Amino acid sequence: MPRLSEVIAALDALWPPASAEDWDAVGTVCGDPDQEVSRVLFAVDPVQEIVDEAVKLGADLLVTHHPLYLRGTTTVAASNFKGRVVHTLIKNDIALHVAHTNADRADPGVSDALAGALDLRVVRPLVPDPTDADGRRGLGRVCELDHLLTVREFAARVAKRLPATAQGIRVAGDPEALVRTVAVSGGSGDSLFADVRAAGVDAFLTADLRHHPASEARAHSPLALLDAAHWATEWPWCELAAAQLDEISDRHGWDLRVHVSKTVTDPWNSHSPSPGAPN
Repeated sequence: MPRLSEVIAALDALWPPASAEDWDAVGTVCGDPDQEVSRVLFAVDPVQEIVDEAVKLGADLLVTHHPLYLRGTTTVAASNFKGRVVHTLIKNDIALHVAHTNADRADPGVSDALAGALDLRVVRPLVPDPTDADGRRGLGRVCELDHLLTVREFAARVAKRLPATAQGIRVAGDPEALVRTVAVSGGSGDSLFADVRAAGVDAFLTADLRHHPASEARAHSPLALLDAAHWATEWPWCELAAAQLDEISDRHGWDLRVHVSKTVTDPWNSHSPSPGAPN
């Protein structure tokens, strides 16, 4: 069995920590570099429900997309929920490793996984990484559909292919407009509207769209907007990442058992449509 330090070195090669945004907090949160790793669990959120799943599974390593401590802390006391997470992990000899914006920028990364889940052909990054001479890394992806769909049909595909959430898929735009090109960005993407407009795509799929940026984007152009749950747009990356680690394990003869959590950690758990609201 490999040591934790060996597995982390392999993960850092996939998602170099130096490529993360300056404000981000990626890397190993807890874990003994010399401990052996035989079972790994991938998930989006390092919340107690996921940590309890890792304990039940007998995992030695939990890899999440979202950081546990994004803004730092002065305590890991078990009297608060993040402290309880740390206590549970350490008591059960489970390491926690985070790949956030470094996984967003990677090739392949979070938006590649989102595009793959929807059978979209990736053309290029939406916001290319200037340090990548091959032009493959960066934030978001510009994609093409295999055939024309209406906005309504494309939204239905997204709703069917992504994990089910209470929110579903919100749409802004003419439902009968035709879509051939799509920009996708896993997670919160309304800071990318200028890049989306510059790409000249027919639709933009992301999450956490706020009222004013969405309203202004619609006023600029007939761009269709599709707003999915944040968790749902990033969960496909867990499957991609698990497959990548599986391949590394096979190559090195590690015989790791790699799992993907299907636990829905989207914070919204019910939806009550307004009477008479458009469908």
